[in-house]
Order: sequence, then structure tokens, then C-alpha cells
Amino acid sequence: MKNHQVKSRKKRTQKDYSLAFKIQVVSQVEKGELTYKKAQKHYGIQGRSTVLVWLRKIGTLDWTEPKLHFVKPEKTPEQRIKELEAALEQEQQKTLLLTTMIEVAEKQYGLSIRKKSLPKQQRNSSKREN
Repeated sequence: MKNHQVKSRKKRTQKDYSLAFKIQVVSQVEKGELTYKKAQKHYGIQGRSTVLVWLRKIGTLDWTEPKLHFVKPEKTPEQRIKELEAALEQEQQKTLLLTTMIEVAEKQYGLSIRKKSLPKQQRNSSKREN
């Protein structure tokens, strides 16, 4: 058996935290390098809200609503085009499937499922009459 060295982090008390340490932790969280919970675990900070308190006191962001700070990065035009093309393909396949289902239902059950549209001249004249 091999001897594994286990890194044990010393649990800290509130008195141990220097201002420089707090600023370092807050900076890492605000840059997105760590979440506040991961920072607590990484540095052995015992209090559940200690890092949040630091973020509110010395952080540069508004931490009253933390969910607002995790904005998705903007996509490049190429990524957006690819995404839209995939969505278009999916919608075209869906339309084809639904059209096929309607055709099969109409043939098997002799139903007229599709809405009959009026010719353009009749549409315009029916609007005038109302």
C-alpha cells in the first residue's frame, strides 16, 4: 500500500481573517474563479454566510440578489447563426411530421382537418361587410 499524503486544511476562527485575505477571497468570487460556497470549502471558512457578508461589505458587486450576477456570456454571430439554423431544422422536421400526421388522419378517417382558406378577393370583401 502506498502512503498518501492528505492535505488537511486548518479550520479557522473569525479572528484569523486578515483584511488582505478577505479581499483575496472576495476578488476570486467576483471574478468567477470560485463560487462563495467553493471558496468557503477551499479556505476552510466555517461560517455559512461569512463569505457572503464579506462580499456585501467589501465587494464591488451588489450581492443582495446573487442570481443576477451570473449572466451568460454573449455568443458570437457564428454561434448564434448555428443555433438558429439548428432551431430552424428542428421546426421544419416538426412541421413535416405534423403535416404527415394530418394527411394520414384525413385519409384513414375521411376527415377534413385543415382549415379551408378563402381566396384573397373573398377575404377582402368579407372584411368590408363586417
